[in-house]
Amino acid sequence: MRRVVVTGMGIVSPIGNSVEEFKESLLEGRNGIETITDFPTDSLKVKVSAKVKNFDPLSVVEKKDIRRYDTFTLYALKAAKEAVEDSGILDSDADRNRIGVYVGSGIGGINVFSDSTETMRVKGPSRVSPFFIPSMISNMASGIIAMKFGLKGPTLPIVTACATSTNAIGEAYRNIKDGYSDAILAGGTEAAITPLTIAGFTNLTALSQEENPDRASVPFSKERTGFVMGEGAAVLLLEEYESAVKRGAHIYAEIAGYGNTCDAYHITAPDPEGEGAVRAMREALCEGVDPEKLWYNAHGTSTKLNDLMETKAVKEVFGDKAYDINISSIKSMTGHMLGAAGACEAVASVLSVKDDFIPPTINYLTPDEELDLNYTPDNAVHKETDWSLSSSFGFGGHNAVILIKKVK
Repeated sequence: MRRVVVTGMGIVSPIGNSVEEFKESLLEGRNGIETITDFPTDSLKVKVSAKVKNFDPLSVVEKKDIRRYDTFTLYALKAAKEAVEDSGILDSDADRNRIGVYVGSGIGGINVFSDSTETMRVKGPSRVSPFFIPSMISNMASGIIAMKFGLKGPTLPIVTACATSTNAIGEAYRNIKDGYSDAILAGGTEAAITPLTIAGFTNLTALSQEENPDRASVPFSKERTGFVMGEGAAVLLLEEYESAVKRGAHIYAEIAGYGNTCDAYHITAPDPEGEGAVRAMREALCEGVDPEKLWYNAHGTSTKLNDLMETKAVKEVFGDKAYDINISSIKSMTGHMLGAAGACEAVASVLSVKDDFIPPTINYLTPDEELDLNYTPDNAVHKETDWSLSSSFGFGGHNAVILIKKVK
């Protein structure tokens, strides 16, 4: 059985556009949520989001090409570029026919979709850009990354809503473990902070309408009222262990398990008892995991239904030991990055087991009587951390969980 390790990472997020900046923000508990200023919100009930700051598209494409891509693809290119350079894999003699790309998006090119719809309404069909379709479709981030770096292995953009990028990492892990590829760029990307998407999620009663950025995303707190829309991208270079060692690669951590299940319950709500989540967690956990050296990287959306379900699931999986496990939701800092959330959280998990820290759940003020576990409030914890179990749950009932292990 082939082992799979992480040898490169890249990120674009509301709390940092590089892995180093992202790590510093996690340790400091930096809040990336702020008042929306990119478009008028007078008619919208939601006033805050977690947007990417200071992103320069010219860092990945030439000026003349910017209009060819939706923002979600530009974010993905930036994260993939950092991961590739970090790994050094293309400086080796690695066979690019055996390097793939599994970078998904839950929503895809909603910015160009919204803009093009307005163009057609105002100016007519002849004025719709020929780049509309290729820039909108969700697979294009993976396709453009593959073209950028000449990667001709399996390329599989996964779409499972908010579980997208955890599924992408998990399926890439299985592909490499079973010998079909030697390395895969895996992760997710999203750029969906638009009036249209905010209106849609608001009418689903999914988003927080709290206007104070410090009180809007409060996972596991009693006053939680919904999630905050985030955006960004995260990409990890997964590689077969022996080939990574042979080329002298820097190894961050190991992907040691993966669970993938479905609730088959409701289009947006999780199974309230978390049965599918429990099965996914148990599938991901392997023998020899020490709960005393494990932390749980929660989906933790700050919604009433998810946080209660997830707490029940952790208790079911770990029993009495659940009360000793540090649980953290970095969505308290990043908001909910939708299809990119799981990969962003995987980067946090990899950094944590490598450097022995657990990021906090910030702005946790009011405990909920039904949620009585250790949610790592407000401050990062520095302790020996050998394992991280990272979960993502998506609309449609998708459950994806990965287990990340320290490499000693």
